[in-house]
Amino acid sequence: KGDDKARILEAASKLQGLGFSILATGGTQRYLSEHGVECERVNKVLEGRPHIEDAIRNRLVDLIFNTTEGQQALSDSRSLRQAALMNKVPYFTTIAGSIAAADAIEAMVSGDITVSPLQDYFPKVA
Repeated sequence: KGDDKARILEAASKLQGLGFSILATGGTQRYLSEHGVECERVNKVLEGRPHIEDAIRNRLVDLIFNTTEGQQALSDSRSLRQAALMNKVPYFTTIAGSIAAADAIEAMVSGDITVSPLQDYFPKVA
């Protein structure tokens, strides 16, 4: 998880720079704060209410980055994934996906986004 925190810093910094407020659970909140990303701590479900699922259901969350490591963490995040799905909140489970989402949001906000058909990226094969 330590490497994940270092890599998620890029996405969190970018989103904060775009005006997003960041919520994070214990260790991640501490790490981001220590590295200059202002964020509010939110409880994990097992830590009691109010917790992250409450924030999702109360429409306080617009985007979720949740990486898990190990079977127990994956199992614990099931209800979080369900809350995201039921409340139509985009949910990213990999660092690469989180960074790509932050990059896409930045491009959209800056107006520097283009759309091209997939075929434009590959030469025609005879």
